[in-house]
Amino acid sequence: MNNTYFAKVDLGAAYVALATTPTVLTVTVSALPTNAAVAYLRNAAGQEVPLQPGEWHTLVGVDLADLQVKGTVGDSVTLIGGSW
Repeated sequence: MNNTYFAKVDLGAAYVALATTPTVLTVTVSALPTNAAVAYLRNAAGQEVPLQPGEWHTLVGVDLADLQVKGTVGDSVTLIGGSW
C-alpha cells in the first residue's frame, strides 16, 4: 500500500529537519514562488543546495530525517510525495 505525504515547512534563520524520525519517501521539494529569498537545503553530510523562489526538485527514496532547510522568516518549502 502506498501512502501520500504533504507538508509545508516554515523557514527561519536556523536549519529545521524535514522529519524528526526516519521517513523514506519520494517527494518533490518546492520553494514557494512567493518566497522573498533563497532557501537552503542541506543533507546529512553538510552539503548545501540553494533553492530559488519557484524552484523544485524531485528526490527519490530519500530519508527526510537526513535533510534540513533554512531561509528567510516568512518563506516556506512544500513537500509533496509518497511511499511509491
